[in-house]
Formats: sequence, structure tokens, C-alpha cells
Amino acid sequence: MKTKLLLSLAVFSAAVCANAQEQMHDWAQFGRYAKANEQVTASPKAVFMGDSITDGWDDNDQGFFTDNGFVCRGISGQTTSEMLVRFRQDVIGLHPRYVVILAGTNDIARNNGYIELDNALGNIISMCELARANKIKPILCSVTPSTGFGWRPDVKNAASKIEKFNSMIKAYAQAEKIPYVDYYSALKNENGGLPAEYSGDGVHPNLECYKVMEKIILEYL
Repeated sequence: MKTKLLLSLAVFSAAVCANAQEQMHDWAQFGRYAKANEQVTASPKAVFMGDSITDGWDDNDQGFFTDNGFVCRGISGQTTSEMLVRFRQDVIGLHPRYVVILAGTNDIARNNGYIELDNALGNIISMCELARANKIKPILCSVTPSTGFGWRPDVKNAASKIEKFNSMIKAYAQAEKIPYVDYYSALKNENGGLPAEYSGDGVHPNLECYKVMEKIILEYL
């Protein structure tokens, strides 16, 4: 009897631990903005959806968002797949007029493993379709330039892949009459990368770079 009780307790404990681990592993990071979303009392003019490049924007220049009625929903490291999964909570649920989508860097960097550019574009297309179905106007942005990723040195030819992916995003945007914001052409150097004056690591913008991006995106908002 005692052995059966101990066995039952062990099985129960294992189940509890497994459930706790599942809850802790919030793959798409729904929890990142859950509380902030609850505190949004008025529909923002625009939600900026993206990865660390968007995430760092708010950190570097919070006034750009608060002064213009924008909210930042960027999460460092995320791919288009993760953004698509949380799109309903972090964009649609806030009922903005616009969603500014800047995505693709981490797909090219293979943060979640290899993904075809066509499939990454498919995730962006799905976000646009979800936005339009909910009367939100999508705005698509080019991936910002880079010649490589410090955290993924095994990924080669980053600059050419970014250029190709941007051409795919632009073609889709033009076909669907969605605004296409070309940060890439305004920021790239002769090697197709991000100049040193705009970034400390060749990937993530600094404040000076964000100021250039702000001037460009405000023309669409």
C-alpha cells in the first residue's frame, strides 16, 4: 500500500513538473506584452510588430512611440513564425489603425533552424491578411541591412539573402497595394551592410539610425 502511494505521488509530481515546464516555455512569448496589452485603454494609431530591431527602437527612443500614439510590440530574437502566432494578441487585440511589420532578420539568421524565404514571406503575408480581415492597414518594411550575424557566424551571404528577401517583400507589397517602407536603401553601405555609425554590431540600429528610420516611416503614418 505504501509503495503504491509513493508511486502515485511520484507520477503526480512528474505531471506537475512537466506542466510547469510547459507553462514556463512560452515559445512565442505571449507573456511579454500581456500586461502591457491590458493597460492599453485607447486604440493606438499604429502597432510596430517585429524582432529586436523593433524591440530596441522603443528602448532607444520611447518618445517616438508615446508622442505619436504608437505602441512597440517587438521581441528580440523572434522569427516571422513567432510573430504570426502572437499577432492576434499583440496586434489585432489592440485595434490599431495600422500595423508596421518589420520581420525577417532572424529567419535569415536561422534562429529557429532553416526556413525557406518563401515560407518566411508566407508568414508575413498571413500577418497582412489577418490585419486586413480586421480592418487594420498593414505597412511592410524592408529588412535592415547586415553582412552577418554575430550570434550565427555559420550563416553566410547574409547581405545577398537580405537583398533577395526584400525584393520578395516589395513585390508582394506592390501586388497587394500595401505600402512598402524601404529602410534598406537608405541605410546600407557599399557592402550591403549597416554602417558603423548606425550600429555597434552591424545588425542592431543605434539612436542615430532609428532617427533616420523614424523620418522614413512617418511619411507613411
